[in-house]
Amino acid sequence: MSDALNYLVTTRPEAMGAYFKFLKKAGDHLDTRTRDLISVITKVAVQTEPGFKQYLTRALRNGASPNEVIDALLMAFPVLGLAKIVWATDILLAMDIPEFRPENLDAQPAWHDIAALGDLPDGEISFLPAEGRHLFVYRQGDVLKVYDSRCPHQVTDIPHLALDGTKLTCPKHHWVFDVESGDCTEIGNRPLRVFQHKVEDGRLLAYW
Repeated sequence: MSDALNYLVTTRPEAMGAYFKFLKKAGDHLDTRTRDLISVITKVAVQTEPGFKQYLTRALRNGASPNEVIDALLMAFPVLGLAKIVWATDILLAMDIPEFRPENLDAQPAWHDIAALGDLPDGEISFLPAEGRHLFVYRQGDVLKVYDSRCPHQVTDIPHLALDGTKLTCPKHHWVFDVESGDCTEIGNRPLRVFQHKVEDGRLLAYW
């Protein structure tokens, strides 16, 4: 929430509590994805960038596709107007989410070649480019875990320099993750995105 909303919640908890309860109850008959898409539009309407990023991330996490997000923005044109749609699109472009790139919008999930297994040091975490995104790959003996480098909070691309041992800290809002488990251990409450993987002919493949 914004500082202003936090202030109102603190100073007028009963009134604001009733307001948030109303918002929650008003969406009882909507599925989660639709409710999230509506929330995205409301944040664009008031041009609140943190809120837009928050609900965009939530909509994607709850099953909305990039094409559905774009359609929702365009369908709201009569209310938003072109200037606000362009404002939101500029933020999307700056976020550089791989799934929103034009060449990926209609792509079907597939297996992607990541690296030779022999190039992944045992007991270490590798940071690898793969098909326009970055991955953190943890290897411990026969155990392999493949994580998206994007923070689950606002899809910030976490750089390799943010890794300290097995501790990974997003530089944007300081969510901390344990790369052995993928769990968020500080600030936030959502784990790193894990990609399904397999090893074939000595090469690591990941699915997205």
